[in-house]
Amino acid sequence: MARLTPKTASLAAVRLLVCIQFVPATRDNPPTPVPDRVYATAPADVRTVLDDSCKNCHSNQTAWPWYSYVAPFSWIVAHDVHKGRRKLNFSEWDTYSPKKREEKMEAICDQVVNGDMPDGKYLLIHRNARLTQEEREAVCTWVESLC
Repeated sequence: MARLTPKTASLAAVRLLVCIQFVPATRDNPPTPVPDRVYATAPADVRTVLDDSCKNCHSNQTAWPWYSYVAPFSWIVAHDVHKGRRKLNFSEWDTYSPKKREEKMEAICDQVVNGDMPDGKYLLIHRNARLTQEEREAVCTWVESLC
């Protein structure tokens, strides 16, 4: 059995990194049928929170950063955005039934208060997305005003 030298291992790793760049990740921003009306109901401080901490994963207006074009990070980012949109998509808010909207709003408050959102992986790179206690309370106050 041939022994793997550090040079051979490094070359293999570089080749692998180059090859995986050809495995695409789906980075899309589907058209939004109507403007994000739910944003319009939010006070300015809450809109700032939504823009900084929620919009990239929970709307069709994702700002795809440079690292979302480099595998394997592209796969992770695309997966997380698509998963976030499936759970809650502000761009498709008007397609939700009134009951579903209320459930989504209650979930927003719960997850923000519990620290489950924004997602920890997102916060590793987007430090400005961290929420203060005051911002958490502002989001919940807004949510309660809509329910």
